[in-house]
Order: sequence, then structure tokens, then C-alpha cells
Amino acid sequence: MKKIGLIALVAFIGGAAAIGGYKLLEQKNDGMLSFADQQKVLFASNPKISSAGAVDFVEAAAAVSPAVVHIKTSYTGSDSGQGRSSSPMDMFEEFFGRGGRKMPRAPRAASGSGVILTPDGYIVTNNHVVDNADKIEVILSDRRKVSAKVIGKDPNTDLALIKVEATDLPVVKMGNSDNVQIGEWVLAVGFPLDLQTTVTAGIVSAKARNIGILARNQQPTEEEYEEYQRTGKAPVNNSIESYIQTDAAINPGNSGGALVNANGELIGINAAIASQTGTNVGYGFAIPVNLAKKILDDFRKYGAVKRGYIGVTFSALDADAAEKLNVKDISGLYVNEVLPGSGAAAAGIQKGDIIKKVDGAVIYDSPDLQEKIGRLSPGDKVELTYSRNGQLKDTRVTLKGESSTTQSNAVAKASGSASIENLGASFAPASAQLKSKFGAKSGVVVTAVEQGKIFDSLEIPKGLLVTAVNGRPVNSAKDVEQALPQSRNGMTTISGVTAQGNFTYSF
Repeated sequence: MKKIGLIALVAFIGGAAAIGGYKLLEQKNDGMLSFADQQKVLFASNPKISSAGAVDFVEAAAAVSPAVVHIKTSYTGSDSGQGRSSSPMDMFEEFFGRGGRKMPRAPRAASGSGVILTPDGYIVTNNHVVDNADKIEVILSDRRKVSAKVIGKDPNTDLALIKVEATDLPVVKMGNSDNVQIGEWVLAVGFPLDLQTTVTAGIVSAKARNIGILARNQQPTEEEYEEYQRTGKAPVNNSIESYIQTDAAINPGNSGGALVNANGELIGINAAIASQTGTNVGYGFAIPVNLAKKILDDFRKYGAVKRGYIGVTFSALDADAAEKLNVKDISGLYVNEVLPGSGAAAAGIQKGDIIKKVDGAVIYDSPDLQEKIGRLSPGDKVELTYSRNGQLKDTRVTLKGESSTTQSNAVAKASGSASIENLGASFAPASAQLKSKFGAKSGVVVTAVEQGKIFDSLEIPKGLLVTAVNGRPVNSAKDVEQALPQSRNGMTTISGVTAQGNFTYSF
């Protein structure tokens, strides 16, 4: 009996200390603790939910569902936005396809999901859920409807932080997305298809997925396109994609909702699905929470993201790229250019070096590097391991801000290795009649495909209407040639339209 009493006393003291510590730190730091540090205090005395034994998501679902909210947005103007993403559902429309028909881009209302991070009302969601909205309403688990304001948003990661005026709200515990393993059970929680709170289960199918959707949604403005036509200088795109892929059912309305592990810990923010039907077919994508932590802290501190850059452009290596570049390595990132005045230049990185590790972690593809650098700020240091002439070397790079040097073309603008020659295709300007038929403003027709080259291997047929290359509108073979070196994240993207709908090839 004394032992039970002692345990109860210890538990009481621990809980009181945690609550007292939170209140003290909250007052001392005026709310400027990082979200991760705040959560350490909030969950200091919480018992860990065990997922050992038979798979059972009841406790995890019960812990998370109250802290996932329904977000409703409304639009009063004739155009829902002036930027590159004029509809909050662009992310889904890009993947679903619309049968070649141009859909209206002035929604009067839309909806998504969000995850409560703090008891005083900070909520994470997707940028595309709240972008350009005139009014944002949040429906809490107790059915209260409260107005929200945007604290910060970032199209380059598709993250946004909003705030509601409320207290004592339920909170989802942040996990560690670095510890996520392929094959691990996960839950997706949100408000899909205008339903109430919905929980679906699946596994982690893959990590560090780059699907090119953010780059495609950030189409250049008319001014940027005119500048590109005049000078050949492409608009800067610093999109960061390193998604957790899952087969847990994610549908429209799930955007901004929670992807949690069997312990009920937040490991990702649901962002997109790959589908040609408009509903889930087993490919959902979530932004890793470890990337989100840094972005969200910047939102609260500065209202915008403070990014650090290494200062290189690169191409991801595989067997084909290695053969073209005449190098033996078939993994890692081949440095195409070192930008003058950048951290990489100061650290001695040279063109032709192959980045193999960042802070000891092996780099296989561009998302591996971009996510890790995306978590850091100007002034932070990273240890790079690179190969030069077959020998491994180590160096320390101090990241610089976007305005410090000319590295606004930095990490995410990877110079692609594709050319018209290795595409194995020829192009001719599309006729006005053909473009009108498909509702396209730009386009070239594939007039020939060479056997054994990229277009042939991808089964891209002769006669196809290509409207954009690497997000740049194309109207001639010269446009295609100029757009190819402007690949993003080490991927070349060919976009176009057929009678069956929009298509995109990435390689």
C-alpha cells in the first residue's frame, strides 16, 4: 500500500512540475520557445502509448483526432488569387487531371484540415489550403467555429501556420520523422470529401519522394516569362520536396491533416495524392515533420522562412547520368556549378565534385540533401563529404542567406543533364488550331522519336502536344532546348495535354 502511495505521489509531483515548468517557460520566453521545446514540456509527464503486440490504433486515433481541425476558406473576388497558385485545390487538380478541360479557378469556398500544435491555438496546415483566402474559419473538435489568421506561409514547402484565439486546446505530439521506417504502420487523420473526422490506416511506402508538384504549381508570372523569353534567365524556384509516401487513404480535404505513427505522434503533414480519378488509389504524400518544425518556428518568429543555402547546383547521379558525365559513381549529387561568394565556394567545393554525405548521412538523391538543408538557417554549419577524383574529402560549409550572394539559384535549382539529343525527339511549333482544341496557351508537337533514347523508353509518342518543359512554356524547339537546363531538384519535367487529360513525365 505504501508503494502504491509513493508511486501516486511521484506521478503527482512530476505532473505538477511539468505544468509549472511550462507556465514558467511560457512567461519567460513570451511564447518564443520552439514548437519542439514547447511540446517537450507539454508531454513531459505523458505515458508513452505502446504499439507493441497486436496492431491496435484505438489509442492513437483517440489521442490525435481531437487535435485535428476542419479548415474552411472562402473567396469573394472574381479571381481567388493573384499569384501562381490561384486555387487552394491546385495540388490535387495537378495530379487528378481534368480530362483536358480548363476548370474554373475562382472557388467560392474550399476546405482542408489542420493540426493543433499548442494549447493557445497555433495550427499547421498546407499553404495551398489557405493561400489567397479572404476568410479562414476553423471548426474545432467540440464543434466551435472560430476565425483564423495566417501567421506565415511558404509555397516552397507547401506549409502554413495559422492562429486562432482560443485556450486549452488539445494538441498532437510531434514525433521524429527521421525515425520513420518503410513498412511502418501509420494513420492519416483529417476531413476528406467534406466528411467529419476520418481516420485511415496504412504503411509507409517510401521516404524522400520528389514528385515535382510544387515546382509545377509555381508557374512564372507574365513578367517573369517575358524576362525569360528576353534573356533566357529562368525564374528562381526553391521548392523542397522530400515526402513520406503512404498507402493510407488520403483524399481532397485531407490536405493539412495529420500523418501519425502507432504511438500517436505526428510524423508528417498530409499534402498531396497521385491519382487520375480524383480519389485515393494508394499513393499519398506527407511533408516530414522534422522539416516542418524549422519552417513553423520561422513563421512564428519572423512571419517568413529564413533559408540557408550551400550555393551549388547539382544533378542526381544514376547509371545513365554517370555514363553521360563520365564518372564512376552512380549515387550522390554531381556538382554542376559552385556559385561565387557562396558557402560552398568558401569551403573549397568545385565543379565536378560529387556530394556523398551531409552531416554523416548518406545522400542518394536530391531530396536527401534538400530536406536536411531545408531544416537549417543562414549561419548554420554542415559537414559535407564529397568525392573528388575518386578520393573522399570532408569540409565544413557555412550556409548563407538568399540575399548574401547570387545563390538565389541555390540548392533547389538543379541544372539538369537532359538535352534534346539524349531526349531522342524533335519538335515543331503547335498550330493555333491544335492549341485551341486542347485549351493550351503554348505547345510544341513531338514530330519524331528516336529508338533507344529517353522519349522512347518513356513511351512518349510521336504527335504528342508538349506545353511546358521544367515548368517553362514552350513554343519552339529552341524553347525546349533553353528550358532543359533549368530542371528543378535534379528532375527534368515534360508536361502536356492529350484527349484523355493532362500528363507529366519526370526523369
